[in-house]
Amino acid sequence: MDTIYIENEVLTHPRTIAMLKRFPNARQVPIERYTDVFNAPAQNFRIQKSNPALILANKHGNRVLPTPADYHIGGKNNYYFSHMLNCIYDCRYCFLQGMYRSANYVVFVNYEDFFHDIETTISTHSSPSWYFSGYDCDSLALEPMTHFIDECIDAFSHMPNGNLEIRTKSTQIRNLLSRPAIDNCVIAYSLSPEKIATQEEHKTPSVSKRIEALKSLQAHGWKIGLRFDPILKADNFESLYSELFDQVFSHLEIQSIHSVSLGPFRLPKPFFKKMIRLYPESSLLAANMHKRGNMLSYDEQSEQALLSFCETQLLKRIKPAQYFPCVSVS
Repeated sequence: MDTIYIENEVLTHPRTIAMLKRFPNARQVPIERYTDVFNAPAQNFRIQKSNPALILANKHGNRVLPTPADYHIGGKNNYYFSHMLNCIYDCRYCFLQGMYRSANYVVFVNYEDFFHDIETTISTHSSPSWYFSGYDCDSLALEPMTHFIDECIDAFSHMPNGNLEIRTKSTQIRNLLSRPAIDNCVIAYSLSPEKIATQEEHKTPSVSKRIEALKSLQAHGWKIGLRFDPILKADNFESLYSELFDQVFSHLEIQSIHSVSLGPFRLPKPFFKKMIRLYPESSLLAANMHKRGNMLSYDEQSEQALLSFCETQLLKRIKPAQYFPCVSVS
């Protein structure tokens, strides 16, 4: 990390000091608000992605937000929170590159405020509620630096009416394997066929390494989730996804998988237009997309065919109670 911007408000925060020690040679730049850097005009996401800066900040308000309607694994009350903005990985289909001007990483160091707001939200519901980490970042990719998830699990261990999903592609699981699993937490991995992952999911661990991480987590007692989302068009699609499902389910204890979800490739139109400008050579983004409301996706017939095939294959391997489609495929 060459440059670290630090909000004046968190200059002396213990987590700020701890993170700065990891990068003793980085240029430190005090700033008033993270948005002064993160939302600055005339930034190029693609150029910044090759050498992003780190921004340490305090998150004021809107720390716990309702998820989109289809973003759930069976719970009625679903929320997400983002201790970090942006991801160290470079997946061509990721909406973050269409949503943000900046590829810099923002880490909010006021973890306790997130946990307080989660606890407050839990208290408003008579039944258990769900909280999703990894919506605006990868939950575990920078865990050795942030230790956020470690502290988050500590917090949820005292909030039995709150369920936590940690969504990731990262194999940074050492801390998870060094502590007892808690019952109200699911470690969920996003998975694609290896050929697609190699082409579209740059800088990520291989699919085989993710499966090994899942296997280790499951053996240690953690509840695990499988997220086949987004489902992407490809030559030999049926063969690629069949091989993926065989690869995944041959290595895991199927009966004890907490949840499996399936979702289509969809992007808000403004995000898609920006991503095309960033990556005009991308074959994924060059696919024939159709507008539905403010979203762009494959044509309805193609999308249904992709999802229906995957659903059929999944339900040959898992129980219906384990399956949570992000959209109806009937």
